[in-house]
Amino acid sequence: LDVSAAAEVIARDREVDTEFLAIMRQLISYMMEDPRTISAVLDVVFVAKSIERIGDHAKNIAEYVVHIVKGKDVRHATMEEIQREAAS
Repeated sequence: LDVSAAAEVIARDREVDTEFLAIMRQLISYMMEDPRTISAVLDVVFVAKSIERIGDHAKNIAEYVVHIVKGKDVRHATMEEIQREAAS
């Protein structure tokens, strides 16, 4: 029930999404350079997507924590609004 920690988890989700996109760009480059790597790269893509989904689930849980503790639905709030709510 730590709203501050929940707000930090919500903020870090964007980092996870950014890293996922960077990994995807790099993997696409590998596949284009050497089509023989496609099957191995696809395995890595599925792992990366699964990790990204874990981040999404963690963010959802953090949003529920804020909702339970503060009584505010922050699913569509900006990060600044979430941080203000956590500080109050």
